[in-house]
Amino acid sequence: MPHALPAMVTGTHAHANARHQRAHPLFHFLADNREELIARCRAKVALRARDGAEHQTSNGIPLFLDQLTRTLAAEDAGETGESLSISGASGGDSQALSEMGISAAAHGKALLEVGYSVDQVVHDYGDLCQAITDLAFEREAPFGVDEFRTLNRCLDNAIADAVSSFAAQKEVTVASESSARENQRLGFLIHEFRNHVQVATLAYIALESGKLGMGGSTSAVLKRSLAAMSALLKQSLAEVRLSADIPTRDSFSVAAFVADAQVTAALYAGTSGCTLRVPFVDPLLGVVGNRLLLAAALTNLLQNAFKFTHPCSQITLTARAADDRVLIEVQDNCGGLPTGAAERLFKPFSQSGKNRSGLGLGLSIARQSVEADGGTLCVTDLPGTGCVFTISLPRQPLI
Repeated sequence: MPHALPAMVTGTHAHANARHQRAHPLFHFLADNREELIARCRAKVALRARDGAEHQTSNGIPLFLDQLTRTLAAEDAGETGESLSISGASGGDSQALSEMGISAAAHGKALLEVGYSVDQVVHDYGDLCQAITDLAFEREAPFGVDEFRTLNRCLDNAIADAVSSFAAQKEVTVASESSARENQRLGFLIHEFRNHVQVATLAYIALESGKLGMGGSTSAVLKRSLAAMSALLKQSLAEVRLSADIPTRDSFSVAAFVADAQVTAALYAGTSGCTLRVPFVDPLLGVVGNRLLLAAALTNLLQNAFKFTHPCSQITLTARAADDRVLIEVQDNCGGLPTGAAERLFKPFSQSGKNRSGLGLGLSIARQSVEADGGTLCVTDLPGTGCVFTISLPRQPLI
């Protein structure tokens, strides 16, 4: 993009000042006024200030200014090859990036990383061009046509390389974010299906033994697991068709909700050698939410508890009122969390224990499900003993 040629360079003024320009070429002017030019650019950036502005004026522009000064010095000394090596040929006619091109590309990438738009990349170099021409006019230090052409070439090449890098990195970032979202969505589906299949399998094994009747609670667990898998399929198909159903939110009894979870957890207790304790739950406690997703979240907490707790120990499931909230807590005996693990537990694909049979998505999914209904999910470490996972939901009177 061509830059306006300062009036001081045109006509007889350029000829009359030729001797002055040779004695004081532009590269000397830039070197002598480096800090002033950077300060002016910094002031212009401040008008558009946001996070990362300091990086712009402490890296990109000062480095470009130094390279421009060296380019002009090389040309003044007749070292054309050195000049092109530093700043590149006019129009960017080169297979390899120049020194200036490499740093400009890095500058464009850096601005993307701190959240700037492509316009900001162009503004940065435009600020410097304006600062140079304004200061040269104020100091009565005109420069020649050839020097201006070099300045224009350097600006054009730097802007082109910075913008190209910005655009290329933007494409990579968008593709990476899209891939991450797809992986997490697929991971959610796999995780939830696996959990329901495990529960259904345990229930089937228990029923197959012949010791339990088909009309009992274990049969109900099997039925709920199959219904949950069917719902997941329906939801997935709806998302593919871009017409997903609005999640169903109902008012329900916390006591009944915990009782259902207790039956499911009992199947895990039977295979792990651990015991499950469920204290009395007030039958008047109620909440509003997507019961299917909240049940999946609680089941995941119970599965983790039996997975990581010490053998032959006890898991406790409690539900109680705390002012205008209902707290549903799962306490295990895992021995406590490693240092810093509490902060990482809820991150997608994070696994802190030695057992890596899962995807590391369970707690992340559980927290999303709870938060979707205005709740919170957190963990409290009990060093040397275990930890307590707490689901907190708004209390809702039962009608």
